[in-house]
Amino acid sequence: MNKKTLVLGASANPNRYSYLAIQKLRGAGHDVIGIGKEKGFVADIEIRTDKVPIEDLDTITLYLNPFHQKNYMDYILSLQPKRIIFNPGTENDELYQRALEHNILPVEACTLVMLGTGQY
Repeated sequence: MNKKTLVLGASANPNRYSYLAIQKLRGAGHDVIGIGKEKGFVADIEIRTDKVPIEDLDTITLYLNPFHQKNYMDYILSLQPKRIIFNPGTENDELYQRALEHNILPVEACTLVMLGTGQY
């Protein structure tokens, strides 16, 4: 099943986990939107730097540390995804609680592991 996913903290650097996540998500047949601090591409996915409106979003997978999440918190909640995946190093109690208050499922996990084990 296709789960439209926003990779927040996306990077065109092949050494970054967000880069690998974009590749694995695309390989699994998911629609992917990438937003990062620098423009670029991962395969056919454009990495944007602006906070674009996204409809019917299933998942936001975070690759931003909690300090950098502050600039995106209202944006994240406004998108009303079904879930937010807090990858290792992105755990944020404030965003976790706010997600619950907005009926968004917060998940502390690794997107790459979830994809690899069929739990995505």
